[in-house]
Amino acid sequence: MKIEILFPEFCNIYGDYGNIIYLKKCLPEAEFIETSLNEEPQFIKGDVDLVYMGSMTEKVQEKIIKKLMPYTETIKEQIDLEKAFLLTGNSFEIFGRYIENEDKSQIEGLGIIDIYSKREMFNRYNSIFLGEFEGIELVGFKDQFAHQYGNNSDIFFSKAIRGAGLNRNSKLEGIKIKNFIGTSILGPLLPLNPLFTKYYLHNILKVENAEIAYEKDTMEAYEKRLAEYKDMKRKE
Repeated sequence: MKIEILFPEFCNIYGDYGNIIYLKKCLPEAEFIETSLNEEPQFIKGDVDLVYMGSMTEKVQEKIIKKLMPYTETIKEQIDLEKAFLLTGNSFEIFGRYIENEDKSQIEGLGIIDIYSKREMFNRYNSIFLGEFEGIELVGFKDQFAHQYGNNSDIFFSKAIRGAGLNRNSKLEGIKIKNFIGTSILGPLLPLNPLFTKYYLHNILKVENAEIAYEKDTMEAYEKRLAEYKDMKRKE
């Protein structure tokens, strides 16, 4: 098992690297590769099992689009071949058609997924998130300056029960195309959601007999947070 973390020196502004720390505990035999912005990504050679990227600043988004643009067709091919991509926070925005600034100027995206993003730099969106994926309840947070638009009704990641989906008027959160997952959910996602992590290890990474790390403690924390979120939902 080989896992590549893209540009960790920039893509960790909401503690997203916690997902990798947790994966290292769950997959102690796996090889983890950290690729900096001035290095060639390993996944283009086709021998990486999971590509991970976390949140970044808006200026860094533009740099990473330029970095990945030459590999667009390779990324499309690897998605078709069911390569696992896990993109959290605002990282999956760069895979859309474009990102629109408040002055209506647009930054061309990779064009791999049929959505676009609109920035609202003076209207930050903050919310807890309660959702559902394949019968698994998800918990987490959202903290973002941009929202996504487009039809993800056939390719959404999770259904929002509390909080927004792609945007404030949507209840369909994120993108899932085969084993490509892009989600705005922060937290970090994996240690906050041990049941989802177990699903991810077994059904997407195909790791036989995989066990989640610190299962007792993570499940206790998850169940407590889940109960709190549901109680808040009832009181709305």
